[in-house]
Amino acid sequence: MKTYELIDHTADVGLKAYGKNLSEAFQNAAKGMFDIVTDSSEIESVGQYDIDLEAADLEQLLVDFLSELLFLNSAQNLVFGFFKVELDENKKSLSARVFGEKFNISKHKIGDEIKAVTYHMLEVKNKKPYSVQVLFDI
Repeated sequence: MKTYELIDHTADVGLKAYGKNLSEAFQNAAKGMFDIVTDSSEIESVGQYDIDLEAADLEQLLVDFLSELLFLNSAQNLVFGFFKVELDENKKSLSARVFGEKFNISKHKIGDEIKAVTYHMLEVKNKKPYSVQVLFDI
């Protein structure tokens, strides 16, 4: 099963991520986002960062999760390559451990700069086959 696929959209880039459950779909969305920013296969798991979030619904939780990762990327120059996400779908909460390192121009490829996670075409499919869809403003 493929983990994600890119979606072409005018002036934006998006992805649809899949998983055997919703937690894995969130993980694959994060991986796909960092494949847009840089080649995530080149990222070493040097540092660990914990993210705990609650939201009104699963769509908002996805936006908040990816936005938090984007903030860490832009504010602290971090890139991530491995994600362990645990969702509590009833409480609409997320607990994640993300692993990565500082971006290094001599090691990491420069991809597209993501400015924001958008709500346009946002989708969380909470049943088999599990998937999430999100567009990024680039």
